Amino acid sequence: MKVTIVAFCYFFGLAVALAQTPASNDTLTENEVYKKECAHCHGKTAEGRHFAGPSLVSEKAAAASDDDLRNIITNGKGHMPKFTGKLTAEEIDTLVKQIRAANKR
Repeated sequence: MKVTIVAFCYFFGLAVALAQTPASNDTLTENEVYKKECAHCHGKTAEGRHFAGPSLVSEKAAAASDDDLRNIITNGKGHMPKFTGKLTAEEIDTLVKQIRAANKR
């Protein structure tokens, strides 16, 4: 009986952890949040769109700090809307990490 309870708790905990942790091999443009919320303006390749969102794989994006990127996504800037309430803190942090990784290539 104890083994069954321990096994259940282990697998339940593992399932919860996996459900909340985005796949580490996802790139920015493969991220479902990016596809749904960002690609319309920043483009499918994150290289920006004419008269829309700027490139997220650029010197300017690379020069921005993590806090700057997080703040822009959270609070918006210029024509970019704020995503407070639309995205979780974890989703925003994942986007920041993926923008950073995209600029290291």
